[in-house]
Amino acid sequence: MKNKERRPGAKPFPGAKAKGSGETRPATAKPYASKGRDERQARPPRRDAEAPKPKPQPQSPDTTAEPARALTVRNGDRPTERVPLILESTAAGDFHLIDSGDGLKLEQYGPYRIVRPEAQALWPKALPTHVWDKADAVFTGDTDEDGMGRWRFQREALGETWPLSLLGVDFHGRFTSFRHVGVFPEQIAHWNWMKQKVEAADRPLKVLNLFGYTGVASLVAAAAGAEVTHVDASKKAIGWARENQSLSRLDKAPIRWICEDAMKFILREERRGHRYDIILTDPPKFGRGPNGEVWQLFDHLPLMLDICRELLAPKAVGLVLTAYSIRASFYSIHELMRETMRGKGGLVESGELVIREAGLDGKTPGRALSTSLFSRWVPK
Repeated sequence: MKNKERRPGAKPFPGAKAKGSGETRPATAKPYASKGRDERQARPPRRDAEAPKPKPQPQSPDTTAEPARALTVRNGDRPTERVPLILESTAAGDFHLIDSGDGLKLEQYGPYRIVRPEAQALWPKALPTHVWDKADAVFTGDTDEDGMGRWRFQREALGETWPLSLLGVDFHGRFTSFRHVGVFPEQIAHWNWMKQKVEAADRPLKVLNLFGYTGVASLVAAAAGAEVTHVDASKKAIGWARENQSLSRLDKAPIRWICEDAMKFILREERRGHRYDIILTDPPKFGRGPNGEVWQLFDHLPLMLDICRELLAPKAVGLVLTAYSIRASFYSIHELMRETMRGKGGLVESGELVIREAGLDGKTPGRALSTSLFSRWVPK
């Protein structure tokens, strides 16, 4: 899961009635709203002891709040299915997975060899200890996916950032306090698929990248010729993505960088009638928007997918969902996707994203490391 900025305080989440055909029902998920304001902000100001208490003022009803967006009851057949589908990423550009085991993974990112926790690596390490000991950086601290920690540099202190390249796109790697380095290489399988679709199209495709993080997927799409809208709630992530845009010499590429809560953004896009050919959505298990909006995956994913369906253009190419760090089978999001796309036709293919070990030389296939679940709708 991508770590999002945690901010105290929150504002109620305004929804909107769904447009288009289909009946609506109250959402079975919890409404997408946020918690109360920070206690320090909510505390009333101190008054002089002798000052008279003001008379209570009548409260006017809030007539500006919009009703919550309801899930649409879909009719028609569910799309056909292909399960399980295992999408495998191997060595690409400046990345490859060297080895894994004993709850750890050894990776190559450009000039640096790094070690990070990996709960899926249940097997023993394949390479000897002295190879692992030569890592340039080791993440230590909380082993939970969202846990904070620190990097230990084995020989000498390294800079915070360093240049990397994948699929012809240049960007900065960064040693963050929540273990990530600015790219999720298992997504290479999705990015290759998207790149091929954009390059093969007879028109510029419109791509929406929700929870877009540092923008690598957005830059791959733009470099292939797409018009991209990139949405992330973190100002730091948006700033990082803009830096990556300059590094990739794509400053003039048609990319909109939107720092906003993803759910608020797609609701507004639905009201405005905007449509996209490809939608990538990579939501965290938990996150907060820039104004404190709370995101809970299991509570809000059904509604998010429902809205994304409405944002698909008539000749859409695909809707891709990836889910990290959740206690669920890929069948859970597979059946959700099929219900969401009921009556739309096409195919829903779901399974896992895995990375294949490539050894020290980046060319020696080893074991496959499972990283995340995915579900993808495509037209036939």
